[in-house]
Amino acid sequence: MSMLYLQLSQLCGVWRWKRLPSATTFPCSTFCSASSEPKDVKRRLNQSSLCLLADPIEIHKRKLFLWFSHLPREEKQFGGYFSPDTMHVDPLIVERKAAERVGLLGSPFRTRDLSSSSVTVEQLFEPADRSVGRGVNVLLYGAVGTGKSTVFRKLVLDWCRGTSLNHFKLLIPFSCEDLSQMTKAASLRDLVSRKYLHLRKHPILSGEGNQAEDVLFLFNGMEKINLDFRIGATELCSDPNEALPPTVVVVNLLRKYLLPEASILVTTRLSAVDRVPQRYVSRYAQICGFMDPDRQRAYFTKRLLQDTVGTSRKQEAEALIELLYLNLQRESQLAAACFLPSYCWLTCATLHCLHFTDAASPTRTLTSIYTSFLRLNFGGEVLGPGTGTTVPIQEHHSSLMLYVVRTLGKLAFDGVADKRTSFSEAELEQWVGGKTKTDEELRQLAMFRTDVLDFFLAPCVEHGKRLSEEPGGNEEKRYVFAVHGMQEYLAALYVVLGENKSVLEKLTKQVSVVIGQASEDVSALVNILSKFIPLRVFAVFNLLKLFPNLYEKFSRRNRSTIARTMVAEMFRSEDSYNEDVLDQMEQSLLGVHGPKPKQYSEGPPFELYPIFMGGLLHYGNRVLLQQLGCEIQSLTVSQITGVLRKYLVRELSKPQPPEELMDLLVLLYEFQNPRLTAEVLASIRSIRLTNIRMTALKCFILSSVLSCAPSSYLLEELNLSSCLLTQDLLQMLGPAFRHTRSLNLQFNNLGPESCIVLRDLLLDPNSSVRSLQLCDNPLQESGLLTLLEALPENQTLMHLSLMHTGLGDEGALELAQKLQHHPLQELNVAYNNIGDNAALALVDACREHPTIHTVHLYLNPLSVVGKQSLYVRGVAMSPSDRQVKVLASVTEGSDISENWHPILSVIRENASSWDRSRVTQQLKAFLRDLEWGRQQQPSFWKRLHFRRVEMGVRKTLQILEKDCPPPSA
Repeated sequence: MSMLYLQLSQLCGVWRWKRLPSATTFPCSTFCSASSEPKDVKRRLNQSSLCLLADPIEIHKRKLFLWFSHLPREEKQFGGYFSPDTMHVDPLIVERKAAERVGLLGSPFRTRDLSSSSVTVEQLFEPADRSVGRGVNVLLYGAVGTGKSTVFRKLVLDWCRGTSLNHFKLLIPFSCEDLSQMTKAASLRDLVSRKYLHLRKHPILSGEGNQAEDVLFLFNGMEKINLDFRIGATELCSDPNEALPPTVVVVNLLRKYLLPEASILVTTRLSAVDRVPQRYVSRYAQICGFMDPDRQRAYFTKRLLQDTVGTSRKQEAEALIELLYLNLQRESQLAAACFLPSYCWLTCATLHCLHFTDAASPTRTLTSIYTSFLRLNFGGEVLGPGTGTTVPIQEHHSSLMLYVVRTLGKLAFDGVADKRTSFSEAELEQWVGGKTKTDEELRQLAMFRTDVLDFFLAPCVEHGKRLSEEPGGNEEKRYVFAVHGMQEYLAALYVVLGENKSVLEKLTKQVSVVIGQASEDVSALVNILSKFIPLRVFAVFNLLKLFPNLYEKFSRRNRSTIARTMVAEMFRSEDSYNEDVLDQMEQSLLGVHGPKPKQYSEGPPFELYPIFMGGLLHYGNRVLLQQLGCEIQSLTVSQITGVLRKYLVRELSKPQPPEELMDLLVLLYEFQNPRLTAEVLASIRSIRLTNIRMTALKCFILSSVLSCAPSSYLLEELNLSSCLLTQDLLQMLGPAFRHTRSLNLQFNNLGPESCIVLRDLLLDPNSSVRSLQLCDNPLQESGLLTLLEALPENQTLMHLSLMHTGLGDEGALELAQKLQHHPLQELNVAYNNIGDNAALALVDACREHPTIHTVHLYLNPLSVVGKQSLYVRGVAMSPSDRQVKVLASVTEGSDISENWHPILSVIRENASSWDRSRVTQQLKAFLRDLEWGRQQQPSFWKRLHFRRVEMGVRKTLQILEKDCPPPSA
């Protein structure tokens, strides 16, 4: 059995594809490991190995299934292992007549007419449609991103399983990209045996009889191969064993001169439809993507729910899908983009990153998601010569992605500079095709407009405030980038690649390169320089050695400009109070439900733009961009990083709003440069993220950024109050807490279980937390008892605030017992339903404690006698006794408390979230205390001071009784 298994493994090693069928839809680069196979694979191999070795077609099916089942590494970000079956949603395929084969679809929302003529790939090859002795040639075409290669892969897998195209005994897929790179002549059988060694001698391809009618050839990506159907250029051939160039073999197959009984499926882009003459095509079928919200919802459901089955995240995933579907039903801009399955993938990947990030997930950044998205769709793509030229496509090495950057990237950059998101048709003509001159450039432009332009730009379907402000916004047809983030990404790529250099900078670079490659012959140098500089001004540049220095000067100035632009865009004063960039991205995908958030900036915020520029400098993204033909030099990255650090440190010396600070953390995370992050953090002493809606991704970013700092680095304050933190998020923030002295977790959703995390934090020997504020968290007595377990062993905590956490009498008594030998200095247990006896026991324990000097006990149900007793207990009766300040009311005995104003400020700030009747009752008790104390004062000035405090209490009471939002303190 082991010998048979070894033979099968060797056969698997021989059969390899040089590349995937297409780079546009998630190619796979490696075989599955043995661990990814089902557990019973070896058992099934043992049972069927003899059958497999005897039947080449069964071997062929197994190997095709193994290869086409693999998914690229980008799919790992969704967690778990996905199979094509669990993710696949059939796109809309419409059969076209020959006369309308290149017709446009129109609006993506008009699907009724198209749905009536929709077909499946299997229906295109129905046996009833096949002529005697002649197979069917089907041309399946569509724009970039509509799902051609996904359908191609699913078709192969279904045939391997026996669920589709069962009337074909043999299915042979080819990648036209592979065929275009072959230089040696080969026969049809050699081409097959080169890819599939086990089919080398199979009689079905011999050409004898009608055996070939059971064969289906699949050619994916026909636009990558130059087919010439002219008789004078491509000789006729009917012998499967005759060696010819691969293009000639494909042409004769399509002519039905070679194996006329065989059927053929060809996939291609819109611009290459006419490369196959109409007489050689039996049926045209256009793949239209997801033209209705139901298909889109099915795709989102399979993607987002697959990894959450049986987990606590399933409910969140279902809520996300529902919000997405509501946004799609409104025929929003997202719905216009998601008719392309590729943008559905980008939407799912972004939402998965925003909502389902955890510490165990691989590092994912927004920049890497967008870069991977472009690599999946444009990896290896070059801008061919177009129709009507005989120049071989493989001789053209102009990167399609670089062409996109130089055209649409400039459009995106100018839009960001002018704070615009929509463009007219005239502006598109000016930016995209305004400078073309040669016939070759015009052919490339035509191909680009047909295949690629609609992939990035879509008709504007939303007429909000931003568009209505532009002249003629309702009358003139305008275009926007399919997703808003793509405009900012392309603009950032345009800048980082240096495409926005001035003419002088580009000229200097050309001169420097030419001089470096030329000889030292003076006459040669003069001839070279004369190409760039007129002879009449040549005397100005008579010192040739200055040119490299001049270029370096401009180069450094350009890179310094990039760093300054990143900082200037990030710290724009008008954008400082917008929502943080991650929330903006989520709203662009899910829509805004309820009142629309106020925008403080004059135009649309472009806060992703500087973040993408930082992310593009990361090595991993630069590697992917290099595969797309967009190279960013390491020297450029080094110089930009050095200048960026200086500007960031300078800007961070100024106080920043929480939203702006969150965006800075995102930038440092996207940069993935630990050294730069540590140097920038050295200038930050406090991180205040108050009222930022913290999510799993934001918590992961905060922890990751602070983990780059040395262990000796400590924040003076980490303020995460009112951030909607939960136990799971608190667990993710553990590494960040170890770098802070003062930790503020007020007004969150921390329950009793969260105290386990906080207890472990206080017990951690590497923890340096001196102040812990947990006010207004429903910790309850059970949770607080868990937290208090850490007090006997912790030696760093000095200030502990447990106001309004549900402590109760039992918790207060337990706290009194745990205080011994702990260096605590201030304790806040206000508004905790603590009675007289527990409060007195706690104060007595604090008096015996060597360091505690203040105890907060106001807003507890204390009697008048209890308050008096607490005040007396806190006063030192002899020089040897310790004095403990007890804040139980705005009065201390018959005097005004020194802390009356802070107490009222705390009440005003928090009354909106507290029980109004309870607070009102306590304020009335304050008034009684003030009235009694005023009556005890013989001094007029002291009675006047009591009146002043009493007016403050009454004002706060009136606000509560009117049920109005209290003013800020």
